[in-house]
Amino acid sequence: MPFKNLGLHPLLVKAVRDLEYTEPTPVQAGAIPAILAGRDLMATAQTGTGKTAAFLLPILHGLIDQPRGQTRAIVVSPTRELAEQIEDGCRKLGQHTQLRSTLIVGGKPIAPQERMLRTGPDIVVATPGRLLDHMNNHNVRFDKVKTLVLDEADTMLDMGFLPDMKRIITKLANLKQTLMFSATMPPVIAKLAADILDNPASVQIGRRTATAVGITQAAYPVPTHLKTSLLRHLLRNTEMPSVLVFVRTKHNAKKLAKVLTTDGFKVAELHSNRTPAQRTKAMEGFRRGAYQIMVATNVASRGIDVDHITHVISLDVPDVPEEYVHRIGRTGRAGAEGDAFILVSRDEEQSLGRIERQIGQRLPRVTLPEFDYTLPAPKPAPDVGLRRPQGNGRPGGSQRSGPPKQSGGGGGDRHNRYGKRGPT
Repeated sequence: MPFKNLGLHPLLVKAVRDLEYTEPTPVQAGAIPAILAGRDLMATAQTGTGKTAAFLLPILHGLIDQPRGQTRAIVVSPTRELAEQIEDGCRKLGQHTQLRSTLIVGGKPIAPQERMLRTGPDIVVATPGRLLDHMNNHNVRFDKVKTLVLDEADTMLDMGFLPDMKRIITKLANLKQTLMFSATMPPVIAKLAADILDNPASVQIGRRTATAVGITQAAYPVPTHLKTSLLRHLLRNTEMPSVLVFVRTKHNAKKLAKVLTTDGFKVAELHSNRTPAQRTKAMEGFRRGAYQIMVATNVASRGIDVDHITHVISLDVPDVPEEYVHRIGRTGRAGAEGDAFILVSRDEEQSLGRIERQIGQRLPRVTLPEFDYTLPAPKPAPDVGLRRPQGNGRPGGSQRSGPPKQSGGGGGDRHNRYGKRGPT
């Protein structure tokens, strides 16, 4: 079925043709008619199936004949990277129209964003925290907003944005339509949908916990202390043109990126300790192939839309099974094929078992005959026995009496660097 049969405006059909979309994906075919009819919607589909165009196309269609200069639709996503990709998609799909969109995310100056919002862009794409900042400032009016999209709704709840989302919805007094899109449907999302959606249409493509079609998965049992060595062995001896490696912490991401760079690989980092400029540079370089490997924390599991990723490797087993589904969804996108490897230590087998029960399959265990799994863990550095000198450190000096001197520099002022909310 061609896009024009969905009832979309000819200018949007032309843009779709320019972007070489041949026919709607299942989630697009199911969601677009319901949104055009004005229904609230709960859509669940695996990553890489075209969810972004599924909500952008009907929103753009409804705005083409509306007066300019007023914001009428808001799309909220959990990460800067994902918001940037949605706003870029909005520009491309609306390229033949006069509709305008703008990006409102944290990590960038707020004043230019306020000026842009005052011009009344038709669509605002935002992260929750920064959008709420603008709403609380009362400098920008959103009273004409009719449509709200919650993209990757399960992630926003995982990242603690539920209170922010409830405040945002409360402030949109004239809201007429709410759309929720997600790759997974844990119970908390189902409850949220029931609370805020009004008689919603439902679109479910595939099993709610299934992984995308076209992804070959395997688990590599390995002692924890040999995980980095096994990863390096795989990278040296397997053809992997474009690799996304997930690690649990920002510290480990930085450390691993340094090791792989020393090995001669082109490596980028993506985690919340990187500045917005660094994250953008890493994403753009990885997208165009300047970097073979991206080392990332879970901030990237929902924020990367790169068609050519051939391998996703998890250096740890996620505690939440849905996170595994999102991680490996970064490969095998748009019907392509990809490989997903997970390195599992003995004490992570239980977590892997939960993942396998949720996705409905047991991952094959792979051991490499040429890799030495028997190497012992490195011994901890010996205690060299250095002690603080007694007295004042000079011959014949006396030991200081009284309480220790308090250090300066505001040592007690240690707040969460991101405030109450996590980084967006």
